[in-house]
Amino acid sequence: MLEDMKKEVLKANLDLVKNGLVLFTWGNVSAREDNYVVIKPSGVEYVGMKAGDMVVVDLNGNIVEGKFRPSSDMSTHLEIYKAHPEIGGIVHTHSTFATAFAQAERGIHAYGTTHADYFYGDIPCARNLGESEMIEYEKNTGVAINEAVKDAVAIPACLVAHHGVFAWGKSAGEAVYHATVLEEIAKMAFITENLTPLTKKLPRHIADKHYNRKHGKNAYYGQNK
Repeated sequence: MLEDMKKEVLKANLDLVKNGLVLFTWGNVSAREDNYVVIKPSGVEYVGMKAGDMVVVDLNGNIVEGKFRPSSDMSTHLEIYKAHPEIGGIVHTHSTFATAFAQAERGIHAYGTTHADYFYGDIPCARNLGESEMIEYEKNTGVAINEAVKDAVAIPACLVAHHGVFAWGKSAGEAVYHATVLEEIAKMAFITENLTPLTKKLPRHIADKHYNRKHGKNAYYGQNK
């Protein structure tokens, strides 16, 4: 079942490697269709991975199809999907610069127009979990992300304190795209803060212009579809 989506999710996972966002097995991608989610298997190397290796689960985490265990981050993905039905794909990475901000328990401020082209405001960092939340660690990571992000379209990513990155989009491919953009934005922010530690945020009127020319109702960036 969902054979085309399995191919899409495989490609998206391999794109994480191609885009330099993961090492070894440090990441995963999923995609959603109705009440089903296709996700990377846990701990399986990217080299040699096939579409048939992807795992199909329902929104309660029950395995519907697949010979492997799903990603250990599955419950985080499911919490995000359940809270945001507009999301069709989710990525998790430990990309270097974005994860450095996460380890510092810091969101990424909007300093420039590159940031504003894709994120309408600062990229938040979800809180640390308490000891009692460790029993359902992955699920509660999703809960914390949902607390930090109210508009998942305007802010298509969130850092997780001391952990890494989750990004999303309308599809698995768009989620990878946002994760890739996020890493570049994190790199720019890191360099900017080291050049000028008291850098001011991008003025709101400039941020509004850049975000809305791509995403607003009168968007004019690119070609008519």
